[in-house]
Amino acid sequence: MEQVVIEECARWPYGDLAHLAHLELFTPRPEESLRFFTQVMGLEVSGQEGDSVYLRGWDDYEFHTLKLTASKWPGLGHLAFRTKSPEALRRRVRALEATGLGEGWTEGDLGHGLAYRFRTPDGHLVELFYETRWYTPTEATRPALKNQASRFPGRGVNLRRLDHVNLLAADVAAVRIFMEEYLGMKVTEQIIFSDGGEQGAWLTCNNKTYDVAVTKDHLGARGRLHHFTYAVDTREDVLRAADICLEHGVFIETGPHKHAIQQTFFLYVYEPGGCRFEIASPGARLLLAPDWKPIRWNEEERKRGQAWGLQTVPTFHTYGVPPVEVGEG
Repeated sequence: MEQVVIEECARWPYGDLAHLAHLELFTPRPEESLRFFTQVMGLEVSGQEGDSVYLRGWDDYEFHTLKLTASKWPGLGHLAFRTKSPEALRRRVRALEATGLGEGWTEGDLGHGLAYRFRTPDGHLVELFYETRWYTPTEATRPALKNQASRFPGRGVNLRRLDHVNLLAADVAAVRIFMEEYLGMKVTEQIIFSDGGEQGAWLTCNNKTYDVAVTKDHLGARGRLHHFTYAVDTREDVLRAADICLEHGVFIETGPHKHAIQQTFFLYVYEPGGCRFEIASPGARLLLAPDWKPIRWNEEERKRGQAWGLQTVPTFHTYGVPPVEVGEG
């Protein structure tokens, strides 16, 4: 039976997932984190339940793309993908059940219906669902143009939409292969060092160049979060975001600058709960070629730094959440 499931998975190598839908972020400073994401970053609150607040960018079509949950330590609660259909969800679940990493069905959340939960080989908690709740604008958020999810907020950085998440992993290759074989994601770029070790992989499930990045946890911990990213329209928006963060006393780790990998124009900051957060302009890069071959970067190329020569700051290779002593405990 297991062989049949694996063969079925192979017949659907790409196309069952629609997009990265949301993530849950744990924060030990919930009020400060909420103020950061709403007043400084410009996200809107769409709901609240228990210890969690649900947030979204002004052009995110779903009820929420960020679930902010009070917790003792900062970290990733879970990330979630929407599938393209109920049938696609059932196919992925049958394949995932054969891995032994499945945790079963949940009743869903404030923003979506039934969801299947599983772990990556590194321990990250992931959900798949199809039935979702579309955001309904209020009088205050109704846009002038009905092909826009909600009104431009004109507040803070004005984040438009959830873009991607970067997971830290003790074994990048294992997580990458899992996402290819059992989620049907496609690799667009990789970092392969001289010794053959895989240091990073960027994967997509649609025409964006990536929804998920998996990079090496140099401290050897498992299941940690490196950062997550919301998109803005232009490079100028990222530059303005740096000014806004400066005015609000937000710690800027690196940038504004341009990545060599994926060519994203970026700014990395820390939100009050301790998580690294990226504001980015992905530009107009789309993955349209059906026969795309992964771009591979070697060790020498990566040592040159970012696109225009900015060297990667040391903390970019060591800092993640939860803190390593917590993650290992």
